[in-house]
Amino acid sequence: MPLTKNKFVANYFKGISDISEKIDQKAVQSLAEAIKKIKSNKGRIFFLGVGGSAGNCSHAVNDFRKLCAIESYSVTDNVSELTARINDEGWDSSFSEWLKASNFNKKDGIFVLSVGGGNEEKKVSVNIINAIKYVEEVNSNIFGIVGRDGGYAKKNNNNVILIPNIENSLVTPLSESFQSVIWHCLVSNPVLQIVKTKW
Repeated sequence: MPLTKNKFVANYFKGISDISEKIDQKAVQSLAEAIKKIKSNKGRIFFLGVGGSAGNCSHAVNDFRKLCAIESYSVTDNVSELTARINDEGWDSSFSEWLKASNFNKKDGIFVLSVGGGNEEKKVSVNIINAIKYVEEVNSNIFGIVGRDGGYAKKNNNNVILIPNIENSLVTPLSESFQSVIWHCLVSNPVLQIVKTKW
């Protein structure tokens, strides 16, 4: 049921509370353990996202590098390379070709931050889907935080956290908000964090 204007703020924050209670905490801990294996093997993590999720990728890279000393990169941070690839070869291969140029290998992993997780039929986030397919060919690690269980990322991988959907009209803002909540949980987890925050 759509949220009424006069109760929007109250319902929005109730949604945050509801999602917090429904998050699969065991899956979050399992994800931390899986990421620890990447670090132990001296692997790298490549964060993939578009739109607001791309901004979250940049922030996540900072935290994983600085607090956990895990070599990490955001595929969208180099605007020159990204736009050159889109201009010359197209959007759909922009992420997978970036990974290939980075010598992505079995020790590495991708971390998808996405609301929908990609949809081939609707041709949404096809570059994320193609990157996942490439990583599957390499037989490497696929992690993620998504807001839809019907997207490509969630349907095809076990280490992808699903943010419970409590209201369709809020799936994007709440999904992107909880991407941040969950990755901050990961980088603060004693399994991964080795450098204390300043405050």
